[in-house]
Amino acid sequence: MRLTLKLYATLSDYLPAGARNNQVSLEVAESATVAEVLHPLALPPRLTHLVLVNGSFVPPEERPRRRLAEGDVLAVWPPIAGG
Repeated sequence: MRLTLKLYATLSDYLPAGARNNQVSLEVAESATVAEVLHPLALPPRLTHLVLVNGSFVPPEERPRRRLAEGDVLAVWPPIAGG
């Protein structure tokens, strides 16, 4: 199945080849989980602060179980400081 992966800020360095404008279209296994999609990218866990699927937050403990579907958008942000 195909989905869109978006990595923001410093995480964009981890995007696979072919990425443009901080996103890439990926072909993944049917019913892949959030964790299964992110694992091959070797993202440091401390940097996967905010994970959203179609705009809904996925807490860290749900990422190994949260299944993805065709056309989903998986977006990840690192912790951001500021004010």
